[in-house]
Amino acid sequence: MTLQLLLDSADPSKWEAWLPTGLFAGITTNPTLLRRAQQPCQLDHLKSLAAAAERLGCLELHLQAWGKHAIELAECGAALAQLTTPALTIHVKLPITQAGSQAASTLIAAEIPITFTACFEAPQVLIAAALGAQHIAPYLGRINDQGRDGYTELIAMQRALEGVGSSCKLLVASLRSRRDLSHLAAAGIDTFTISAELAEELFEVKATLDAAAAFEQDACSGA
Repeated sequence: MTLQLLLDSADPSKWEAWLPTGLFAGITTNPTLLRRAQQPCQLDHLKSLAAAAERLGCLELHLQAWGKHAIELAECGAALAQLTTPALTIHVKLPITQAGSQAASTLIAAEIPITFTACFEAPQVLIAAALGAQHIAPYLGRINDQGRDGYTELIAMQRALEGVGSSCKLLVASLRSRRDLSHLAAAGIDTFTISAELAEELFEVKATLDAAAAFEQDACSGA
């Protein structure tokens, strides 16, 4: 198992803060994150954002296509895929709806990597597996918000993909705490997209910070 972390943000200032750490292989965005970061959800602007991500060493950028119908989603997804460069791979995100699945079929035939989003139930991963998508993103926190056991649901998704021998991977989204990561990693899930705030939480271990401060103090006192 090789752990892969993606930064879930459309804020270039957060990209600049976190990508140089080497912790993240890429970035995930969607129209909601763009709106929150006051970034226009427009192709020309996404092109400039992709260029900024590439300059920061981002290897993959997951951009969500938009459109009410399958043909619109497919056309938007194809345009987003054109932002791929030798150093940066664009993954087109599509909702795991009937229209999204139809658009995905067209894009996958053109060898465009697809990430399905808004996954809430285990049987949905079989759609992604059947079509040959690279990733499907279940929303852990939102599943829990429905009063269900998100851990159990995601483990069922993972077992379903393994059971049919699919190469499609879960890209777990909507994580709320660092313990979500360790719990799911122990079950064999290895790909996550997390917010900058959760990334900060990973390093906020008081005992570690106290030990590091003591090391620095001792090093200075012995100079």
